[in-house]
Formats: sequence, C-alpha cells, structure tokens
Amino acid sequence: MDYSFDENQIMIRDTFRGFAQSEVRKTAEHLDQNPEFPRELFKKAADLGTFGLRYPEPYGAGLDVVTWCLAIEELARESLAFAATCMMQSLMGTYFVHRFGSDDVKGRLFEPALAGEKVATICMTEPNAGSDLMSLKTRAERRDGRYFISGQKTWITSAPVADMFTVLASTGERQLAIFLVEKGASGLDVGKSIDKMGVRSSLTSEVSFDNVPATEMLGEEGRGLEYLREILAEIRVGTAALSLGIAEAALAEATRYAGERKQFGKPIGQFQAIQTYLAEMRTQLEAARHLTYFAAWRSDMGMPKDDHASMAKLFASEAALDICDKACRIFASYGFAKEYPVERYYRDARFLILGGGTSEILKVNIAKSMLRDS
Repeated sequence: MDYSFDENQIMIRDTFRGFAQSEVRKTAEHLDQNPEFPRELFKKAADLGTFGLRYPEPYGAGLDVVTWCLAIEELARESLAFAATCMMQSLMGTYFVHRFGSDDVKGRLFEPALAGEKVATICMTEPNAGSDLMSLKTRAERRDGRYFISGQKTWITSAPVADMFTVLASTGERQLAIFLVEKGASGLDVGKSIDKMGVRSSLTSEVSFDNVPATEMLGEEGRGLEYLREILAEIRVGTAALSLGIAEAALAEATRYAGERKQFGKPIGQFQAIQTYLAEMRTQLEAARHLTYFAAWRSDMGMPKDDHASMAKLFASEAALDICDKACRIFASYGFAKEYPVERYYRDARFLILGGGTSEILKVNIAKSMLRDS
C-alpha cells in the first residue's frame, strides 16, 4: 500500500489545515470554557463544503474515505469537539436521509443540512442499550398509516440544537428500523446538555419520545441494523482520524515545550526520560496513522473493512489518549493547568475510547472475527 496522497487529496488537506488554523484554533479554548454550539464556525465549515465531502453530486463533492479522513484529522488537530460535531453532520446525522429520504425531505432538510442551515443527529444509544443495540427499548408502532415512536435515547450529539433526528427503533421482536423525526414534533422532548469532562462544545443530551409521529421510515422495516452496519466501518475510521488529529496536536506541543523548558541548566528535551516519552509518542502516532489510512484505503477499494476499521479505531484512540497523557507528563505541573492546551487535549481524548464503539467491544469483535475465520 502506497501511503502517499495524490494532488487533490493534498489540496483538500491543506485547505482544511488552513481553515482549522485560521478559524477553529482561535475559538477552541473559548468553546471549551463556555460550551455552546458554534453556529458561526459551523456555517463557515459548511461553506467550505465540509458536510458534503462524502456525498455525490449534485449534493456534494463525492470524495473518497481517505480524503474525508484527511479533512477530519485537520479539524481535530485544532478542536476535537468541533471536528466531532462536523463528523456527525457529514455522516451519521445525514447519511440515511440522503439514502432513503423522499425528495421533499431532501429538499427541506438534507440540502439545508449540508449548507449548515439545519443541524442533524442520529439517536441510537439508550440508558440500558449502548453496544447491544438489539436490546434497545425505543419502539415504533404503526397506526393509521403512520409510525409513532416512544422511548428514550441518551448521549445524543448535537441534540440540543438539532433540527432532524435519525432514530433507531424496534418494530417487533429483534426487528429494527430507522425513522426520521423533525424538531417540534409532538411528544419530542430534548433534555438539557450533559455537562461533560471533554469535547464540551459538542453538545450532548438525552432525547425522549412520547408517541412522537415520525416524518417517514428511512429504508425498509427490519433492516435498521443492516443499514447501520453499512456506515459503521466509516464511523470507526473517522474516529481514528479524529484520534490522529488530537494526538498530533499533543505531540507538537510536547516537543515544543521540551525544547523550551529548562531544568538543571538545560532544556528538558535533553534528558533521556523526556526523549523516551517523545520517541514513544511519535512511534504510536505513526503506527496509528498507517492503520487508519490503510483501513480508509481498503474501504475505498471495496475490500472487506470491518476488522481493519475496528483495529484502526481501537489502536488510534488508545494511542491518542496515551500520547495526550505523556504530553501532560512532559509539561509536569503545567500539564494540570488550563493555561496550556495539553490539559484540554487529555480531557477531550477520553471521548475517543467511547465514541464509535468502546475499546472493550472492539476487542471482542476483532477476536470473534479471528475465531470465526479460523
């Protein structure tokens, strides 16, 4: 596999790097300390074409997974919270509306979502159903030609400001389907934002459905989990790209500080203990990069991708958390102070080992696949 990128991919990467450095960087700290949905920045990202990168013309640019990951990685380098919000808008929150939505829905909701005028999200996790989606309790009942949804979802990204909700619900025994619910629907209640340790401006809340009329079913009844699996690998590869971005930021800060901070008459970077940290961090980052872009490339080539996506997400997220931890160690007591961004990186990085599948469930899935293949 050749890990070099073509001219178009480099152009996209550099475009998003410039946008992230000029627009995202200056708001990242403020948004962490004052959690709010960054509407102005969100619209600027839309104008750049962020939310349509993966969608074909006439809606978007129709770019491959590798290029999409390059863009996500650059955003995450400056703000993991904002990058996660963009990832929700450009994939999970809009994918099923694009694939199955009626022309009316695409015109009213999907196209405005790509333009940053509507906010989209997906509702899967429940208080007692996270990794085990077949045990979810949210139900959809058909009455008089319409579906009505009842249940509770939690940890829903962008829910406090969402205009459209893609909802996974049960329609019978081990039968799942996907529905579209719009803001303002009768019986829909969005709770207040959860006060989180990290990714604080990526607003998250509970969502309750009390006999809520769905706008329409997205796809066929009973095939919800099958549809979800279509993008599960891409979600995991995207989360791995998020991990690369924040890990790069932490390593860059730690390297700079190691060259500037002096103790015992010389920069701390000249001490073997600090050099060991830096060497481990760079090695972890490069290994994570190869796993991530190999998984993205396999996806673009139409090759089996589930295991490689899981391994990339598992390794990259754990590596990012460890790299951010080591960065804080290099900063010593200053790594515990909000004066420096590594403190935020460490808090934000913990999100990565949860989103897109926990490390524990990914290990189980990888092992099951190995045993099945043998």
